[in-house]
Amino acid sequence: MHLQWIRWPIIRCYSCCKPKEVAAKMAKYKLILLRHGEGAWNKENRFCSWVDQKLSSDGIKEAQNCGRHLKALGIEFDLVFTSILSRSIQTAWLVLEQMGQEWVTTESSWRLNERHYGALIGLNRAEMALNHGEEQVKRWRRSYDVTPPPITESHLYYHEIYNDRRYKHCDVPLEKLPRAESLKEVLDRLLPYWNERIAPEVKRGKTVLISAHGNSTRALLKHLEGISDEDIVNVTLPTGVPVLLELDEDLRSLGPHQFIGDQEAIQAAIKKVEDQGKAKPTLEK
Repeated sequence: MHLQWIRWPIIRCYSCCKPKEVAAKMAKYKLILLRHGEGAWNKENRFCSWVDQKLSSDGIKEAQNCGRHLKALGIEFDLVFTSILSRSIQTAWLVLEQMGQEWVTTESSWRLNERHYGALIGLNRAEMALNHGEEQVKRWRRSYDVTPPPITESHLYYHEIYNDRRYKHCDVPLEKLPRAESLKEVLDRLLPYWNERIAPEVKRGKTVLISAHGNSTRALLKHLEGISDEDIVNVTLPTGVPVLLELDEDLRSLGPHQFIGDQEAIQAAIKKVEDQGKAKPTLEK
């Protein structure tokens, strides 16, 4: 086991979750979660979802900085899990490269993909807030059990997604893959992979990194921390910031997740993500 690698008392962390009552006991396992670095459509404030996008120049820097930070803490990964979307995989590669751990086994699964936003894919969040109201956009983006309208074959990105070769190699038939998802549905398709593939490795004492997406990571945090359906709306994950979870023998969180890094910078990054769903009035010409 590698529980000794992190000198937590000297790290400034920030958690957006309220502390909860937990038994005073030592963590048996530690898990690092990571939302990928900023993608091209994150920069443009569009719903990216299952459209495959590479990292932006800022996203590359975020991933590299994350890797340097984790290396400085002496972390040695045994396994890395990613989605099958390029921004998740690229982030993991850059992190491992900075750590000098490119040789570490990486495994990818569609079950760690970003939430499928259906008909909303490609749309600008701020423009939608102007048209539909910020509260409606927030429900579509952040709520637990609200599913957006499904994608149809007439959608601009439908064929780009479902004709992609990667989706012919999933553990479910192409026609069974989602056309839209709530966060609850993301958790439903993620849990079998967590329970059958990732959790056993954590219980073997492996040091695991999960490089995924905002909503697949939020879904897993909800499960491991026991976050309520109502409170998950307020959980925000910035891009490229590693998250620590300390787990008991049953892989339940001993406390709120912690963002590893400078608190002030992380708070600013969280606000940036939250502001993506706010209307930005256009100036009259």
